[in-house]
Amino acid sequence: MESCLVIAGEKSGEEHAMSFFPELRFLAPDVSFYGVGGEELQNQGMELLYHLKDFSSMGFSEVIQKVPFYFKALKKLEQEVVKRGTKTAILIDFQDFNMRLAKRLKKRGVKVLYYVAPQAWAWKAHRAAVIAETVHTLFTILPFEKKWFHDRGVKQVRGIPHPLMLTYKDQFKDIPAKPFGSWDKKLKILLLPGSRRFEIHSLLPDFIQTLENLRSEYNVEIHLVKVAHVNQAIYQYFEKHIDVIHESQDLVKAMKECHLALAASGTVTLSTGLFELPTIVCYKGSLLNEFIFNNFINYKGPISLTNIVHDKMVFPEFIQTQVNPKLLTRVIKSWIENETVYNEKKATLKETKNLLSGDDFSVPQYMAQVIHE
Repeated sequence: MESCLVIAGEKSGEEHAMSFFPELRFLAPDVSFYGVGGEELQNQGMELLYHLKDFSSMGFSEVIQKVPFYFKALKKLEQEVVKRGTKTAILIDFQDFNMRLAKRLKKRGVKVLYYVAPQAWAWKAHRAAVIAETVHTLFTILPFEKKWFHDRGVKQVRGIPHPLMLTYKDQFKDIPAKPFGSWDKKLKILLLPGSRRFEIHSLLPDFIQTLENLRSEYNVEIHLVKVAHVNQAIYQYFEKHIDVIHESQDLVKAMKECHLALAASGTVTLSTGLFELPTIVCYKGSLLNEFIFNNFINYKGPISLTNIVHDKMVFPEFIQTQVNPKLLTRVIKSWIENETVYNEKKATLKETKNLLSGDDFSVPQYMAQVIHE
C-alpha cells in the first residue's frame, strides 16, 4: 500500500488541509496517510504520529523552548518515511519546521507538495532558493506570491484560491448586511483571542476590559469562540463576562451574528475579512519576540492577512504594548459612531473574496496524480 506523509503542525494548517483532504482520500483510497494533525484529519482516516497541540508554538521564545522536541520529531518522521517507503509528502504551512523537513525528504527521494507557501517575501527571502531545490510543487494562496516565487527560481508553482475560500464556499451566500446602526438595541462583539494558550492568556484580559469599558455607554453582548485543543481552564476565569460562548466549529455562525470583532493575529483575521466583519487585530509576544522582530526582521508591512490581501490597512493592528483597552475602545467607538467610516470599511471588505482567486485546476486531483506517479 502506498503511503503519504502529511504535516499540519497547527490548527490553521489543519483547516487548510480540510479544504482538500476529504476529496483526496476519496481519490486515493489505496493510500495510507499519516503524520501530524488534529481530530479533524484523524476523523478523515489519517494516522496521527503527533497531535498538532504538541507541535504548535507562539513566537520565537516558545519555539526555542521546543527545539529539542522538534529535532526529535524531524528524526522520527524521517525514520517513518524510510520505514514505510513513502514517496510523497504534503507539508502545510508551518514553515520553520517544514522547511527543515523538506530538505531531509528531498535527500530521501520524496516528492514534496508544499501547501501554503512560506511567507519568504516578508522575511528570509533566501528560502525561495531552498524551495526551488527541495519542493516538487509549491501552492501559493496570496495574489502576488506565484510570480514572486517563480521569479526566484521555483519552477512548479500553482496559484490556488485561499483554502478558506474553499472551506467556506457554501456559506458566503447569506452573509447578513448589518448596516450602520443595526446594533442600536444590542451591540454584539466577537472575541477571537487565538488558538494557542499563550495568545489567549495575553489577549483575552485586554479584550474583556475593552468591552467592559463600552458597556458603560452601550448594550454590549460579548461573544467568544473557544478552541477545543487548549486547556479549557484558561477560559473559566473570564466566563462570567461572556454572554454567548461558541465552540470553534461554530465560528461562521458567530461571525454572522456579530457586528464587530477583536482578534489575535492569524488566519482567523482573513476569515473575518471574508465574512465582512470589521475587526481589530492584536498581537502580543514575549519581550524576546519583540526584540528579535524589531532588530532582525526587515519586514515592515501589515501582519493581518486581510490587510496583506488588500495591500492596505483595512483592519487596525495593535502590537505588544499598543494592545491597550483604551485604544481599542476608541477604535470601536469611531466605527459605531461614524456612518461614513463604517460604510467605507464594509464596502472594502466586500471585495476581499474577489482578491483570492487562483489557477483553474483541482488541488485534490493534482495531489492524487502526483502520489500515484
